[in-house]
Order: sequence, then structure tokens, then C-alpha cells
Amino acid sequence: MSLIRTFRVGGLRCHTLEGGRQWLDGGAMFGVVPKPLWSRRIEPDERNRIPLGLRCLLVEHPDGLVLVDTGIGNKENEKFREIYGVENEGRKGPTQLDDALREAGFGAEDVRWVVNTHLHFDHAGGNTMIGAGGEAQIAFPNATYVVQAGELEFGGQTNERIAASYLPRNFAPISEAGRWRLLDGNVQILPGIMAMVTPGHVPHHQSVLVSDGGETACFLGDLVPTTAHLPLPWIMGFDVEPLVTLENKRGLLDKAEAEGWLLVFEHDPEHGLGRVVRGRKSFEFQAVDG
Repeated sequence: MSLIRTFRVGGLRCHTLEGGRQWLDGGAMFGVVPKPLWSRRIEPDERNRIPLGLRCLLVEHPDGLVLVDTGIGNKENEKFREIYGVENEGRKGPTQLDDALREAGFGAEDVRWVVNTHLHFDHAGGNTMIGAGGEAQIAFPNATYVVQAGELEFGGQTNERIAASYLPRNFAPISEAGRWRLLDGNVQILPGIMAMVTPGHVPHHQSVLVSDGGETACFLGDLVPTTAHLPLPWIMGFDVEPLVTLENKRGLLDKAEAEGWLLVFEHDPEHGLGRVVRGRKSFEFQAVDG
């Protein structure tokens, strides 16, 4: 089974990379939505957990390969992996993300830009990896890492509400090496690659727009983690500001539908790429060919 799906945005060649799966509690993933509703869309296991993809995006850009989010990585112990149902071991490399990069024709050393939507462990865990001496080291040795400045500050707090999601070994080595490019708001990262702040899940979450030749794709991150989250009030219990999520989600999906954007769903277990159309009650997923 292929770990990549290749598509074009204008003249830019892009790939979704399947970085594995995790299993999280379905109730937490859908917040106030009752189980009889959400379980029709994603069936839970006997522990009430649902499968979630760890999908990343690779863009072949003239200024170098751009990787958006990095999955969970290889640093966590067996207890952690069992609690979160992590399934991301690689067959040829340390992780499935390494295997997907290899299938696309590249290695970690080829990546020049790593963009994190935010620094939760399932989005930034692959920023670093276990080295020969057992320490966390930079996983993409030739890359500049990109995140909102406020997100790096927020993730560094000693705060009981967020401590389980922000693990310093995923971002501290990058700070120590001086490898961050820190953003403030909506910023063009490279020509055709735009950071768009979409807070709510966390205060400094960003989605990533890829635009060329009149076409646009959007990597949603945790603003809309799966296609099952397309109804506006279907928001994760993990979100620290759900009403902010609601309004950012409304605005982005309105624009995506009106302009025909391709959308990349990071956590959907099956559907990584598609568009949205306006249905009778909510936005609905529309698969794309190829």
C-alpha cells in the first residue's frame, strides 16, 4: 500500500505523507457532540478510541523541500505508545514518515523547511529523533523550522492543562541549535507558501496555504482534524478556546468552498485530500480523483 499521494497545485508538486496512526478517545475528539452521532462517522474500538491519521504534507518548492508537520517521531516509550495507540514504526527507516519520504524520492537530509502547525506531540514529535547516545537530536539536519513565535512561548509554559501535549524534547533542541524561524501572524514563508493563523485549538495554531497558478491547497492541522469534523459545532474537547475555533473554522471553510481549495486533513484515518461543498445542514466532504 502506498504511503504517499501526489497532486499538483499549479506548478508545485505536492505529496501527502502517511506517517502512521494513533488512537484517541472518541468523546475527547468530538467534545460536546453525543456519541450516537459521532460514532456513525468514525467507529470506536472497545476502549472508545477512534483511529486517527498522522498525515504530513511535502511540497517540492524551488527554494527547497517544505515539510508541514512531522508526526510523533521515535522518542516515546512503550507506555506512551500504548496509551495513545501509536502505530508509526517504519519498515526501512525509524518511522513510517521516513518510509513515506523515501517513497516520494527523498530523505530527511533533503528537507529544507519544516513548518509546524503547532507543537503538540502528534504534530511536532518528529521534529527530533533519538540519536546514537539516546538523546533527542534534530531529525532534519539541513532544515529551518518554522512556527508562530507565540506558539513556542505558549508550549514552553509549565501548565498542567497543556503539559501532556507539549513535550520539550520535541522543540527544545531546535531552540538550542538556533534553528527556528519564528512568525508573527499571517506571513508568507516562501513564495506560494503562506502561514495563516487559525487559533482556537491552541492560541497560536496556524494552517498552511500552498498557492500557485490560481490554485490553492490548505493543510488544516487541528482546525478541522478529520472530515467528520466538518459540521461547524463538531469541535474537539482538546481545544482551549472552542468558540474561537468555531469562528475560524466557519471563515476558512466558507472561503475554501467559494474558491475551490483542496484541503488536506491531517488526522482523517481514510480521507487525506478533498474539497468541501455546502450541504443541507453543514459542509460536506467531496473526494477528488487521482
